[in-house]
Amino acid sequence: MEALMKYFPLSKGVKADNVNELVKAIVIYVVAAVVCGFVLGLLAKIPLVGFIFSLIGTLIGIYALAGIIISVLIFVKVIK
Repeated sequence: MEALMKYFPLSKGVKADNVNELVKAIVIYVVAAVVCGFVLGLLAKIPLVGFIFSLIGTLIGIYALAGIIISVLIFVKVIK
């Protein structure tokens, strides 16, 4: 589990029974995904390298979703 927390440090800060930290982590993940998605969406329109930017945007979205899921699992005490 420690190896997983190395890649999701924001989720590690969520404590069980503290809703404020959970909401803060979810908002940060969502805002970061939206901002990166917007910027990479604009860059994806470049003809030759657009595929790479759209792939990176998809990976950022998956990372944000995984971070939110891990935060919720820590909050409900499934992961310690």
